[in-house]
Amino acid sequence: MDASSPLKSSPPENLRDRCQTLDLVLQVNGRSRRVVADPRVTLLDALRENLGLTGSKKGCDHGQCGACTVHVDGRRVLSCLTFAAAAEGKHITTIEGLAPQEGDLHPMQQAFMDHDAFQCGYCTPGQIMSAVACVTEGHAETDADIREYMSGNLCRCAAYPNIVDAIKQAKPLMRERDA
Repeated sequence: MDASSPLKSSPPENLRDRCQTLDLVLQVNGRSRRVVADPRVTLLDALRENLGLTGSKKGCDHGQCGACTVHVDGRRVLSCLTFAAAAEGKHITTIEGLAPQEGDLHPMQQAFMDHDAFQCGYCTPGQIMSAVACVTEGHAETDADIREYMSGNLCRCAAYPNIVDAIKQAKPLMRERDA
């Protein structure tokens, strides 16, 4: 290849300058938050590094463990596989925004405490966010349903039976609260 090969050429200077960062406005936990980041930044990294919301964890960074689960427009997503730019204009809820500001925990958070549904706690934010979605999506009818729809969230401490019990406790309380 010679020096004029398109594979060796770089973009014009003005194009490189325009592509270095994106100026995003993310709706996180009910607030508009401005993020200036690389276009390739994941939602997880934007939440943790740009906004200081460290509840969502980077477990595997490959979408295999569920520790990074957040809600985008009410649906659970793996934030390590979601570009921050793709979440612009959507409502993002993290573990920090799950409970109301004034007082009580979300029923799922309380149920996890009541049933000792965690040990080391690393996976807990993602587990709780998935558990809330499991109930709101209508997938918490039986123990088998719960296990199936929670299977994308790994717990190295093996608190799975307690997680199922916590979801069963929180389910009627969530429905009562949302009614």
